[in-house]
Amino acid sequence: MAKAGIHFLGTGTSGGVPLIGCRCSVCSSTDPRDNRLRSSALVSVGDQRFTFDCGPDFRQQMLRAGVTELQSILMTHGHRDHTAGLDDIRSLNFMSGSPLKIYCDEATEMAIRSQFAYAFRTDVKSYVPQMEFVRVSRTAFTMNGLRLQPLAVKHGTETISCYRLGGLVYITDASAIPEETVRLARGAEILVINALRAEPHYSHFTLNEALDAAASIGADRTYLIHMSHQFGLHAEMEAKLPSGVYLAFDGLELEFDI
Repeated sequence: MAKAGIHFLGTGTSGGVPLIGCRCSVCSSTDPRDNRLRSSALVSVGDQRFTFDCGPDFRQQMLRAGVTELQSILMTHGHRDHTAGLDDIRSLNFMSGSPLKIYCDEATEMAIRSQFAYAFRTDVKSYVPQMEFVRVSRTAFTMNGLRLQPLAVKHGTETISCYRLGGLVYITDASAIPEETVRLARGAEILVINALRAEPHYSHFTLNEALDAAASIGADRTYLIHMSHQFGLHAEMEAKLPSGVYLAFDGLELEFDI
């Protein structure tokens, strides 16, 4: 069985932590684990590299992680905190001499084409991001020899795409998980799942909802992401979590089997 790695590039929600203008205890914390860029992760399998999502902190995340090449990006949905960094793939296009493959469902592709309309104009010859879309449905697919299983989750009124690769299940922005997705996620070695805060939100799991979802999936280890400044201080909150559940933080690296 081969090994793969996940590097958490960002573990914060749409505004990041610290939040602009806020002086709460989390935003003022000197613990680096309380500084959270927008949620994204880098997966490495041998020489292959890809990310889950491409948010507004993408450039900073790539530089901080020392990434020099990327084969693809797997998009979960078309909201700007998950897509806004796509302009910065221009450097990767230049280095590789080819478009970057963007794996996503139809709704996400349409959102990206709208947000980055200039990149798809046939009369523009300037330095624009070059993308090659690969359609993702709800069935498993192979990407450069890797078998990935899309996982449908509810994000408010929308259905978005999360993913399983071997022992890793990556779920972000969920507010509900259909039973079929729970079934497909069971037996995971590592579950990554969003937990915004304690108070209810119409389109994101609270901490307790994330813990309930994690219990239904039953992974060996669960790591929480997409946390807001309202979630609480890393050191205090992690001490309250059940056994086998941890707070992810920017820069955390883990191994899993594929």
